[in-house]
Amino acid sequence: MTGLALESLGWNEWFALQSCHCGASDVMARVAAVDRDQLLLVGEAGSFRARLSGKYLHESGSALQRPCVGDWVCVEKSAHDLFGMVHAMLDRKTCLRRRAPGDSAEYQMIAANVDVVIVVQSCHYDFNLKRLERYLVMVKDGGAMPLILLTKTDLVAPDVLAAQLDEIRRAGITEPVLALSNVSKEGVDSLRSILAPGKTYCLVGSSGVGKSTIINALAGRGVHETGDVSGSGEGRHTTVRRELILLENGAMVIDNPGMREFGVVGAEGGIEAGYPDILALASQCRFRDCSHTSEPGCAVRDALDSGQISTDHYDNFVKLRQESEHYRMSHAEKRKKDRDFGRFMKSAKKDLEDD
Repeated sequence: MTGLALESLGWNEWFALQSCHCGASDVMARVAAVDRDQLLLVGEAGSFRARLSGKYLHESGSALQRPCVGDWVCVEKSAHDLFGMVHAMLDRKTCLRRRAPGDSAEYQMIAANVDVVIVVQSCHYDFNLKRLERYLVMVKDGGAMPLILLTKTDLVAPDVLAAQLDEIRRAGITEPVLALSNVSKEGVDSLRSILAPGKTYCLVGSSGVGKSTIINALAGRGVHETGDVSGSGEGRHTTVRRELILLENGAMVIDNPGMREFGVVGAEGGIEAGYPDILALASQCRFRDCSHTSEPGCAVRDALDSGQISTDHYDNFVKLRQESEHYRMSHAEKRKKDRDFGRFMKSAKKDLEDD
């Protein structure tokens, strides 16, 4: 790939203000993919491979502080070097993260510096309102704008699609919704018209909902190969890594492997933003610290009893808040244990040196 102006890759004044922390010989580049201990970077020097310097690896600590797709990094590379050497990473303007799969209380980075996260669900078998709300919470918690995309409209009757759209709105979700078919191509042009040059879009959703096929259509070429369509109408997803792809119109899209789990942790801000109707009701509760579960004078429970909000909508709100708080506390406790252990090791080392 030939060199690209940084502005075409999403660079702006917000990032420029941080570049003063880079070394005098460093150049700026954006992470297009991560392959184990190697990064694929793009910038004014074109595309090239890089590794993290030993000092950066030592000082970065957790995986969260190491580059993921979409990050901007300070890298040193001469024309004769096979690999660049990354010395630092700029702060993230936005991020998309989730709780790591399993019972872990750790975060897992999905992408960084994303302008819009496109949450993809299939109208056929994958439509799930609770999962959609979960995605929206984490998108808003990371500071990006959400867009809902319903795919495979050719596999359902128009009244089914209409009912799904109505269900989304009745749940208090106000984000824009697009529907498309990768078979008939209906809706593809509407999606393409939204994608703006220099902006970054990240597609997330379950495996087989058509994310890679959508990117193929937007790019006008076979960027990724997708598996054959199964008997159920769901594609067999073959994307195995996250990758930043530059479209012909200058927009950038990040494809993602399908995710079965999208756990939340420490996402109080995203939960409040994702449930504005419940947040408005909460301001009318008798107690300021109302948990909206059993307290007297709870306006949220009153709205539930009167049918103003649905049981599913309420149950998902309570579940997400409890899950977020539980893993936030677990995360904080683990960090405290790590710090205590670190202090113990330093003290033990000092004692040995004194002896």
